[in-house]
Amino acid sequence: MSADFRFRGNDNKRPKSTFYEFVTLCAEAIFSRLRHLIFPLQEAPRTSSIVIAFLLCLHFISPGSAWAAAPRALPDPDRLRYAPLSFDPPLAERIVLANGLVVYLLEDRELPLLKITAVIRTGSVYDPPGQEGLAELTATMMETGGIAGLTGDAVDETLESMAALLQTSVHRDYGTFSLSLLRNDLEKGLELFSRILRQPAFEQDKLTLAKGLKIEELRRIGDDPQKLAFREFGRIIYKDSPWGSVASRGSITRLQREDLIRCHELFYNPENVMIAVSGDIGREEAQILLNRYFGTWKSTEMKAPPLPPPPLPRAGGIFFLPKEIPQAICLFGWLAPSKRDVQFYPFEILDFIVGSGGFRSRLFQEIRTNRGLAYSTGSFYRARKEHGLLGAYALTKPESVLEVISLIQGIIREVGAKPVPPGELAMAKKAIINSFIFSFTSADQIAIQQLLLKYNDLPDDFLASCRGKIDNVNADAIRKAAGLHLDPERAVVLIIGNEAVYRDIAKRFDRVLKIEGGHD
Repeated sequence: MSADFRFRGNDNKRPKSTFYEFVTLCAEAIFSRLRHLIFPLQEAPRTSSIVIAFLLCLHFISPGSAWAAAPRALPDPDRLRYAPLSFDPPLAERIVLANGLVVYLLEDRELPLLKITAVIRTGSVYDPPGQEGLAELTATMMETGGIAGLTGDAVDETLESMAALLQTSVHRDYGTFSLSLLRNDLEKGLELFSRILRQPAFEQDKLTLAKGLKIEELRRIGDDPQKLAFREFGRIIYKDSPWGSVASRGSITRLQREDLIRCHELFYNPENVMIAVSGDIGREEAQILLNRYFGTWKSTEMKAPPLPPPPLPRAGGIFFLPKEIPQAICLFGWLAPSKRDVQFYPFEILDFIVGSGGFRSRLFQEIRTNRGLAYSTGSFYRARKEHGLLGAYALTKPESVLEVISLIQGIIREVGAKPVPPGELAMAKKAIINSFIFSFTSADQIAIQQLLLKYNDLPDDFLASCRGKIDNVNADAIRKAAGLHLDPERAVVLIIGNEAVYRDIAKRFDRVLKIEGGHD
């Protein structure tokens, strides 16, 4: 039998089909047999055969009915086959201004918008002892503390009138200033942006406010156990190295306006700055405007210090920070290969397999899925110019800390002792390679990425060759990299928890060092 449920024409007649007529006849026959049983003492109501047919159809196709169609099985996503992804991001143009300042330009005419980002060779690793927080406070004051001839409030009002967005950030080994604005305000915005970088005023009242806000931020770190854990973890694993520098209430209190002026003179000059420009602008116009507002920027006689050497590996140990919290936090860490090391690629895959790969990672599967010991667990790999850091973490209930420590140690030990199974390796490679495209979703990202290659002295083809080198990593390379760098017995372990947690780990391990995580 064939069935056709489509309505044809503009008449009001019911659709004609063999299936429809069959259901209708069956419904009328059944109803005629039942009507006198249901309504024995009165005339049964007249019921439209269409309604009856509809009700019967609902019954027969309902999920509980034997006549219901079986759901179509979805294909296994791991068995899907498709053409290899091809992604070749455009190259930013390199422009050198009259004073030697390097600019990376990527034209994008899709919208009348532009973004200008300056990357500065500064950061917390350059902060002098006793002046931790200097680089960050200097950048904050450049953003809020006014410029020559214009107060900080006036700068904010000018930016607001243009619907422009100014953002700053300072990391361990670099800082960024970025300005997003409309094409119509390009010249006005560039002039203001150049003065922020070149002529900050460091208003005293704004400095007092900025210091107070930073001190309050430091005081409140203790209210966020996770933020406290990662802050203290960095200080422990980078002990006696500028890479572990963190601001304190005392260091911020000691900073004065003269310190910020000197920091600006030392780091903010064409020798230490690179600029990325993306958006609705061409090379010729960009070169003219950038030379107009940045080409006359002169370097000072003061020379910025070189990047501090990479931290030295330290002996492993267990450190305990007492805090009355409902969950305990466990953090493991090892120094790892840098971005310029050939083992960078095995470590990218290793990190994915161990913990950064989400639901399929070993930490997540074993600690959360199989045993239900943690809501949050995973790993991270941070590769810098001269060194890297790999960490593993878990947030768990106090009585599960010892079991979680043992599980993390076992997972790390296994990845250094046994080759990764082919299926797991293929899955990790595919995920990393396919996610690579999301690092280049805008012209701004592409220009910045190419700028940072030069900033970090990486090869020009680093980005272009990255996917191929990831794909060429074999299981033996991962095992060797883990065995060389990730000795579970030499891990730096930080645990934050209550006194009951401390008693448990003190019974289990020979030496547990208590620390304090204050902001003073």
